[in-house]
Amino acid sequence: MTFSIVGRCAETGQLGIAISSSSIAVGARCPWLRAGVGAVASQNITLPALGPQILDELAAGSTPGQALDHALTRNGYSQYRQVAVVDAQGRTGVFSGNHALGTHNALAGEQCVAAGNLLASAEVIAAMVAAFEGAEGCLAARLMSALQAGQDAGGEAGVVHSAALSVVGELTWPIVDLRVDWADENPIGELGKLWLAYEPQLQDYLTRALDPTQAPSYGVPGDE
Repeated sequence: MTFSIVGRCAETGQLGIAISSSSIAVGARCPWLRAGVGAVASQNITLPALGPQILDELAAGSTPGQALDHALTRNGYSQYRQVAVVDAQGRTGVFSGNHALGTHNALAGEQCVAAGNLLASAEVIAAMVAAFEGAEGCLAARLMSALQAGQDAGGEAGVVHSAALSVVGELTWPIVDLRVDWADENPIGELGKLWLAYEPQLQDYLTRALDPTQAPSYGVPGDE
């Protein structure tokens, strides 16, 4: 039902996830991020609790593999889960249970890991990793390139309806958190449009939060 790319930027230390699914509102259940700690995509038969638990384990010093093992063992039903992890050092971990749906695959690359289930083919995941590793620009742009590459390689076996992009940096809140909760078709394309609209304003929103005296004009009636 889902395919995702989890990645880290070696230059900035930013962590992020781009994800798409045939289910509604994938961004509400599957991506979990914590600045300076890691990023987790919990998918297939999704248990949202795995995201925070794995991030807690990483914050306590566990490796991605250890954090995965501990969280999956604690909650049971691991054979139904698919989870991808990147920590703040760029180390990766991934798990696909033997009850992962349909054609499924997971692959770690350089400071990234991609995973998916109910795929059109296993090659979708390799295409995503290659696209992430070869893309230029900021982390969010690279994640979007990888997600689109997965769709171009066949994506899910069926139609996807939701997509999400989230990135954390040095701050405690996400610097990017964009979602298409439902689209009859092409949610990844709609997410791409949102990112292109948001990218030029990203720094402005950070400036407004951190130093309102330096905030650019809001461009709304009554803003002097």
